[in-house]
Amino acid sequence: MNVHDSERISGMLESAGYVPVAAGETPDLVVFNTCAVRENADNRLYGNLGHLYPTKKANPGMQIAVGGCLAQKDRGTITRKAPWVDVVFGTHNLHRLPVLLERSRHNAAAQVEIAEALEVFPSTLPARRASHASGWVSISVGCDNTCTFCIVPSLRGKERDRRPGDVLAEVEALVAEGAVEITLLGQNVNSYGRSFGDPGAFAKLLRACGRVDGLERVRFTSPHPRDFTDDVIAAMAETPNVCPQLHMPLQSGSDDVLRRMRRSYRRDRYLGIVERVRAALPDAAITTDIIVGFPGETEADFADTLDVVRAARFSGAFTFQYSPRPGTPAATMDDQVPPTVVAERYQRLVALQDEVSLAENRAQVGRVVEVLLAEGEGRKDEATGGRSGRARDGRLVHLGPNARAAGATTALGDALPEQAKAAALAQLAALRPGDVVTTVVTYGAPHHLVAEGAPLTARQTRAGDLWEAARETPGASRPSVSLGMPGVGAPPAPKPADGDAPAGDTGDAEHGCSASGCGGAASPETPGSTELTGPVRSAAGAVAGAGAQ
Repeated sequence: MNVHDSERISGMLESAGYVPVAAGETPDLVVFNTCAVRENADNRLYGNLGHLYPTKKANPGMQIAVGGCLAQKDRGTITRKAPWVDVVFGTHNLHRLPVLLERSRHNAAAQVEIAEALEVFPSTLPARRASHASGWVSISVGCDNTCTFCIVPSLRGKERDRRPGDVLAEVEALVAEGAVEITLLGQNVNSYGRSFGDPGAFAKLLRACGRVDGLERVRFTSPHPRDFTDDVIAAMAETPNVCPQLHMPLQSGSDDVLRRMRRSYRRDRYLGIVERVRAALPDAAITTDIIVGFPGETEADFADTLDVVRAARFSGAFTFQYSPRPGTPAATMDDQVPPTVVAERYQRLVALQDEVSLAENRAQVGRVVEVLLAEGEGRKDEATGGRSGRARDGRLVHLGPNARAAGATTALGDALPEQAKAAALAQLAALRPGDVVTTVVTYGAPHHLVAEGAPLTARQTRAGDLWEAARETPGASRPSVSLGMPGVGAPPAPKPADGDAPAGDTGDAEHGCSASGCGGAASPETPGSTELTGPVRSAAGAVAGAGAQ
């Protein structure tokens, strides 16, 4: 959700004349699009603002803007803590950013503008998308749930759905521009239609996406188990371009904890949905979100969560140590679990999920998978000559003879002969992000698959053509949205080893997640940080860069 908002912010800045700055140049504008799901987002925002202060002081014309959920929450606190910030805007008024920047520049004073209700649906704003092949499509904003741990409804507002025709028009426009994959986004996608009185609207929308010519893959995130109905399962199974992937937050396997979380389902209902999805889509990869250490969680409650993890056989999970958020009911509950106990339980959960993920991924060895290649999925691809992308079930696949961990062997034999290696690398070299290949899985790790041999088939796409054309145009190939923090004024963050976790998954306690999946502890807002455009320069000499937490 935040990444897509960042694409919209980037699109507005481009419409206002900003373009990406070259690496190493000092920006005139840096935008932080923030998340408020976890306390770590607060710490990282103010830490990065502090790192930017010397750069701002040395460049008086530079502007800094802070938007998103944390801005909606903290409001004027941001300019009190960091008076060098020029603009603060919230979740409901993204479209106001260019005007606020100009007003701040003209008045030489900070501008703080927070709207209390959505003014313009973000999907009506221009966007510079990070991928030619894949696109996010918001079907709703806001959330009507009242989970006791979650601050999102108070910051994003009540659920507001787009009309189906508007959603499909955006999907068709993306496909016309070369996209082959779209992901439907909502704080609770399967309650879609409630605001216009059609409880079956989400299943109908999935089927309608199946009729869009040229659209090969449809994903969605994140559904709520309470609203997950059999018509959605039927639509997933009967619509060929809907991917066999489901990310459905569990949060806890204990009925008592779910009750205190105000999650309106229980473990048996959750496992029943998993069972019905697997009956309809046997090859579905199911991922989830789990919170460890919610107030009052006992060892027996935690054991219930471990039991559900064993029973559900998740291919991956975002796992979180509970983070109290001021303004939520859970923050003032009795029986807060000691941090040392939370950390110990968290490590046990991660170890179990890694064990399950490894077994599930090893079971993929020998399967033929279709992979949509993507830029940035494999951090070592440039050095190894490999390629990486996502299978239809959402699993990360590294292609190439050098993609396995050192010393690893597979059920299909040891390393490829040198001649076969050379042939595989030659075929991979001709492939571009956006191209589609079929290949055989030869190795499974906890968070990724490996296909060492040459692809069985390879199909070039218009998205790949567009990526190649953009690469040949100076400055055009730089994506507007990528994962990471802006480098200006901030120390570089260490990069995890390739294959340790899928893009967006940190696997550490600081960020609070491990293994694979989409979504967040309390909402589809992903904890951590997202670099929007890197620093950017306009034709008039202004520079804008953006990052998001």
